[in-house]
Amino acid sequence: MTEENNNKSQNFKEALGNAWQGCCYAFKTQKNFVFHFIISVLVILLALWLDIPFERFLFLMIVIFFCLTVELGNTAVEKTVDLVTERWNHKAKIAKDLSAGMMLLASLGSIIVGILILLPPLIEKINSLL
Repeated sequence: MTEENNNKSQNFKEALGNAWQGCCYAFKTQKNFVFHFIISVLVILLALWLDIPFERFLFLMIVIFFCLTVELGNTAVEKTVDLVTERWNHKAKIAKDLSAGMMLLASLGSIIVGILILLPPLIEKINSLL
């Protein structure tokens, strides 16, 4: 085995374990990932309480997993940049800023989708309770 292949997963089970470790790392060390995760759980609970139709619920799930995935990617970019250079570097800053911008756009998009899907039934539910 070459040195280049030493860190590669040897089988699907090992690859899945490595992926799980990555998610656990993000959950343990990344405040923004935990924040997005908590908000996601609350959105899912709200959608269930509002009895959102399956098709709309599916859109919410896609957006939720997209944002969590982008947050993992953002963390990977930041850690890779930190690995490459320990000193301040303008190009490293640009890479990190672009990665953060990617997360910002994903978050804004998910907020818009969430509002469009959840707000009308939430207003209707509140009105029916009054």
